[in-house]
Amino acid sequence: MDSQADSPAPNEDKKPDRNDLVSKATEKTTSFAQYSGIAFQMLGTIGLGVYAGLKIDEWQGNARPIWTIVLSLTAIGASLYLFIKQLTR
Repeated sequence: MDSQADSPAPNEDKKPDRNDLVSKATEKTTSFAQYSGIAFQMLGTIGLGVYAGLKIDEWQGNARPIWTIVLSLTAIGASLYLFIKQLTR
């Protein structure tokens, strides 16, 4: 009644399957691409808000950058909303 006959030898290391390695690498690449895409979307949204605010302030001749502040804060809020919305998918 040898109990070690049924178990594999301790020196036999099981090599990871190539498909497992590929799927893990693909999963990491996909998440990296998703999050970098979200970052660029946030950057574009905030940049567009600031640019629009600057142009409106320039057009109206405002001494204080009211529209720049309002639109940049609105863009930050919108980009955070989109960020949270995309994370919960």
